[in-house]
Amino acid sequence: MAVSYDRLWKLLIDRKMSKVELRKKADIAPNTLTKLNRDEEVSMTILCKICHVLGTDFGDIAEYIDEDK
Repeated sequence: MAVSYDRLWKLLIDRKMSKVELRKKADIAPNTLTKLNRDEEVSMTILCKICHVLGTDFGDIAEYIDEDK
C-alpha cells in the first residue's frame, strides 16, 4: 500500500503555512512529520489532527497510490 501527501504540501503552500507551523498547530511529533515527508503511513489520529487544523477532509491531504499500476 502506498500513500502520497502531495496534496497536503500543496495546500500548505496555498495557505502560506510552513510544515513546522503545521506540526506545532496539530501537535504532532517531529518524527511524524518526517514520515509524512517520506510518504510513509501515519495513524488516522494524526490525519484527523491535521484535518482539524486545516479544516479539510482526508482526501484533501492524502491520496492512495496503487503500486500495481
